[in-house]
Amino acid sequence: MASSAAAEAAGRVVDDHDDWESDGEVDVEMEVGGEVHGRDADRRDGGEDGEDAYSLVTRVSDTSAAEARAGKDIQGIPWERLNITRKDYRKARLEQYKNYENFPQSGELMDKLCKQVEPSSKYYEFQHNTRSVKPSILHFQLRNLLWATSKHDVYFMSESTVGHWSSLSHKLSTVLDFSGHVAPVEKHPGSLLEGFSGVQVSTLAVNEGLLVAGGFQGELICKGLADHNVKFCTRTTLSDNAITNAIDIHRSTSGSLRITVSNNDCCVREYDMERFQLLNHFRYSWPVNHTSVSPDRKLLAVVGDDRDALLVDSRNGKVTSTLVGHLDYSFATAWHPDGCTFATGNQDKTCRIWDLRNLSTSLAVLRGNIGAIRCIRYSSDGRFLVFSEPADFVHVYSVAADYKKRQEIDFFGEVSGITLSPDDESLFVGVCDRVYASLMQYRMKHAFDYLDSYV
Repeated sequence: MASSAAAEAAGRVVDDHDDWESDGEVDVEMEVGGEVHGRDADRRDGGEDGEDAYSLVTRVSDTSAAEARAGKDIQGIPWERLNITRKDYRKARLEQYKNYENFPQSGELMDKLCKQVEPSSKYYEFQHNTRSVKPSILHFQLRNLLWATSKHDVYFMSESTVGHWSSLSHKLSTVLDFSGHVAPVEKHPGSLLEGFSGVQVSTLAVNEGLLVAGGFQGELICKGLADHNVKFCTRTTLSDNAITNAIDIHRSTSGSLRITVSNNDCCVREYDMERFQLLNHFRYSWPVNHTSVSPDRKLLAVVGDDRDALLVDSRNGKVTSTLVGHLDYSFATAWHPDGCTFATGNQDKTCRIWDLRNLSTSLAVLRGNIGAIRCIRYSSDGRFLVFSEPADFVHVYSVAADYKKRQEIDFFGEVSGITLSPDDESLFVGVCDRVYASLMQYRMKHAFDYLDSYV
């Protein structure tokens, strides 16, 4: 992935991303009454009427399932007040959104080679959209910034803070604030007791009662969800190319808590999170963007700034298989619970499914609509594969149907992350936008959902 220095120089960190505003954000609010309003406007008329019109369009408004069924836009976008319809705006976005590629035309080539599966199924249905939650993204290529620990509890990045949202109580709270100084209260070998100031969080992971944030300068900050204080701080590398790209929290075969960290310095590191010690350190020939551990803990799926993906032995980091097929750099991996199949997501706009029993070719090639596949999740029961594009689309595939049936979740805005609750009942989508930022919640459909009306 782009280094922090290179990303900033190229204007590719989200805050300064050249295409972020025109291609990533929802700019329909600028067309109220045919006049320019919103973030790019200086409200030239300066009158109260203009301000009132803008306020009407952009005011915070949550959307419930009942309101959505009655016809309200799930994001609260008042299409009836705009001079463009949702259908026309979607058409324009599909035509104009620019997918970031390291190999030019990799996405266009895959569009020609890979046919899109028609969205004919519905596995999750809209439940609620809250605009009280305002997810944010720091680096445009890193979208693992949203995690659910139950069907009601979600953790997310919002500017310099990790927040918690309860969909049950509709309460918002701050879990960790990086705007100032953070330091551990416990003493462990290798822990930086002086802590860090002004950490720019590039990636996040929350699982097994542990929250781990990774930073642009290789920082790792660990906090127990039940604790008020930070447990452990370390800097994984002193390299100039130090961005922490991804963190995977898991249990070892013996049951001990571990994390696997992917870094831009071309390394994968494994830490014991009970003793807070570095266990393994593997080096590869390119920046590592994402690593996930197989269910039996024997293999790692490793992807990064290379067209090929790797399967490596988790004990020694040695490559056991090289996976050929993608045309660009990859940023996401996920294992099916059966341990036989896994998925990789790439900037060529495809998600590939691989089977350990035949790695000579991918089992399936699943296409996105407008951009790179930045985030992938398998449901814990193995029935569904969910992946997100950089903006506007989340796809849910049926594994039982051999990935030939899918649901398409369609909205407007950049995706900060997707997450399934541990019981798979809830699917959350973080939407990053200066006006329509929100947290969308979907719930799994069941055969007898009609009985809910009597409960």
